[in-house]
This record gives sequence, C-alpha cells and structure tokens, in this order.
Amino acid sequence: MPKMKTKRAAAKRFKATGTGKLKRNKAFKSHILTKKTTKRKRNLRKATMTDPTNEKNMKKILPYL
Repeated sequence: MPKMKTKRAAAKRFKATGTGKLKRNKAFKSHILTKKTTKRKRNLRKATMTDPTNEKNMKKILPYL
C-alpha cells in the first residue's frame, strides 16, 4: 500500500497540539480593516481550535499531523 498524501494547503494552515487537537488562525484579518473595531482585530490575532464537527474531516486530509 503506498503512503497517503497530505493535502498541502491544509498542512500550511493547521498545527497539531500536544493532545492531538488542531490549531488554526482566524479569518477576516487581511484587508478592509478600517471598519472593524480594535477589539475585533485584536481577537482575530489569536489562534483557536478547529471545531469538533470538522475535526474528523481534517484528520483525514492530514494523515501524518
């Protein structure tokens, strides 16, 4: 059986934590920042965990993470 391929786009966006959960960065921080509040932009800087509903699919496309 050949090795499974990792989806490279996903590998660049997600990191595994020590407990095996997936960490991701938040969206909506790249442009049109003038109308967003300082508090909202500050909260977008922080990384967050991937939602449990998506975790199963993410593990499938990231077999070695």
